[in-house]
Amino acid sequence: MNYIEYFGMTQEPFSNAPVSRFYYNSAQHAEALTRLTYAVDGMKGLAVLVGQIGAGKSTLARRMLDALPEESYEAALLVIVHSGITAGWLLRRIALQLGVPDPAHEKLTLLGQVYQRLIKIYESGKKAVVLIDEAQMLQTRELMEEFRGLLNLEVPERKLVTFVLFGLPDIEQNLMLDPPLAQRVAVRSSLQPFDREATEAYIKHRLRLAGATRMLFQPGAIDLIHAGSGGIPRMINTLCDNALFEAFLARGADVDAELARRVGGNLAVPLMAARASEAEVAARAAAQAHQQLPRKRLDIAAVDDILTGLQKA
Repeated sequence: MNYIEYFGMTQEPFSNAPVSRFYYNSAQHAEALTRLTYAVDGMKGLAVLVGQIGAGKSTLARRMLDALPEESYEAALLVIVHSGITAGWLLRRIALQLGVPDPAHEKLTLLGQVYQRLIKIYESGKKAVVLIDEAQMLQTRELMEEFRGLLNLEVPERKLVTFVLFGLPDIEQNLMLDPPLAQRVAVRSSLQPFDREATEAYIKHRLRLAGATRMLFQPGAIDLIHAGSGGIPRMINTLCDNALFEAFLARGADVDAELARRVGGNLAVPLMAARASEAEVAARAAAQAHQQLPRKRLDIAAVDDILTGLQKA
């Protein structure tokens, strides 16, 4: 038996693989997707989405690709896996993504092939869109100039292709390597870390889709997971996955604050340990206050004050 079976679920709830089924459409994700869709629907040429490591950029890129109707868009997703690529390699990859069958190695010939393919897409009534994930790895002026050149391929009514770049905030510096290209960014959006409320909603969402019939994390555990993860989905997944595994090993009913603190310590998440220490200090202070109260005058107001202090901790 594993923790999935132990907690009555049907699949792993907190995998860091970009599984479309587990996409969490938070308010900011919905807004970002709306902005980017506006850019591609209007063929604005260039749009950018930035976010910190683990914020969900790749998941959003795949969600956007899935959401673009095939009858209206010729869309593709290109993932940049290292920073040593050349302008020629990039141009050929984009050509392949757009459906050019045998991209030439000679640049002028290749540009002609791309242009002819874009014209065919345009004449078919579709819109050409290339989504580029991990775009912060495009780090040279030569690469930025290639994008500007491709954006110059247009017809009187509109541009022939729109690029959407997904990546770390370093993208902005890369774009400035070619200032005319930076000026062509039509839409910018960003993903921020989840707040405490969104963190809890995200955890509940993933559990529900995995088949859980109840909440498996106590409020204190969610407080610590939010603090330790900084609201970053990838870290939330890692902490929750480890916490459920530890709860399974201990044959616990759910994940409480103490277990979450231990998991944070095992994963070397200092903020969780610090937050837990603060909670322990507050609990000891509340206990001391309880002992100092006159035994015969422990009224409801005093009890409420102690409980409120413990909850805030």
